[in-house]
Amino acid sequence: MSKLVTIYGGSGFVGRYIARRMAQEGWRVRVAVRRPNEALHVRPYGVVGQVEPVLCNIRDDASVRAVMQGAEAVVNCVGILHEVGRNRFDPVQAEGPARVARIAAEEGVARMVHVSAIGADAGSDSVYARTKAEGEAGVQAHFSQAVILRPSIIFGPEDGFFNRFAGMSRFGPVLPVVGADTRFQPVYVDDVARAAVMGVLGQAAPGIHELGGPEVRTFRDLMEIMLAEIRRKRLIVNVPFPVATLMAGVLGALQVVTLGLFTNSLLTRDQVRQLRRDNVVAEGARGLSDLGIAPTPMETVLPGYLWAYRPGGQYKAIQESASRLRQG
Repeated sequence: MSKLVTIYGGSGFVGRYIARRMAQEGWRVRVAVRRPNEALHVRPYGVVGQVEPVLCNIRDDASVRAVMQGAEAVVNCVGILHEVGRNRFDPVQAEGPARVARIAAEEGVARMVHVSAIGADAGSDSVYARTKAEGEAGVQAHFSQAVILRPSIIFGPEDGFFNRFAGMSRFGPVLPVVGADTRFQPVYVDDVARAAVMGVLGQAAPGIHELGGPEVRTFRDLMEIMLAEIRRKRLIVNVPFPVATLMAGVLGALQVVTLGLFTNSLLTRDQVRQLRRDNVVAEGARGLSDLGIAPTPMETVLPGYLWAYRPGGQYKAIQESASRLRQG
């Protein structure tokens, strides 16, 4: 066995955790990314030369094949939340996974893991959800024994969810959210990585696994948890879907008229469509428990990185402790 794994998108939020765990397992890791010079942070995950970023464009057959040479396993973590420039949903999330799976089968790769998302639905009115489903179908068509992971919203130190809203809370007394009653089942990023590694090692059954944490909470609940953690009081205001759709349309139009000088990463119409649906593990779906992984509670992880958004930063807890001592 070569004990070489190629991780497409391996420098991103989820990919870096998979890369680190694969290095700990003693594997050589190729981190296939568009900009290797911006992925040098993955090198310290292993000994010298064990983890290396390499150039790859998932939209190109030759590029995907070149970084797969000699690999025993492949993991695809490539995905986008909104379209910017040439990064469009169809080529990245529908065609990309199918391309990786087809070439993996042609190259005789032993195992494949594909990271998708809960909510993947071929009949969805959301392009994100539809292309996620098309990507899964392409993977299964070419690599029937692939392990497909569908996580709910993922949290961890580098996440784009809690960090984003914690940052927003600094700028005013109101925190607007779209779909305050929509339910989520946040899953810790390293739990997703553990599941992916099990897929690479042949310890996970082929097929779809839906990954969620131990709690199902509404969007509003999650914001209240976050605000309590950062010690800020804010009024959480639910933005009605019609209003959110209008706002997203204006932001999208601004991106068009500025020829991309303004990038709409705030809110898109497609994201509004996604927020109309719950994002939780389906009843009867295989999940973390089937893999023998105990899901990590949010309260054990959030304090480790959200402290940065407290009014007193890392010293806020010390100030609170001193205050209690004075009161005593």
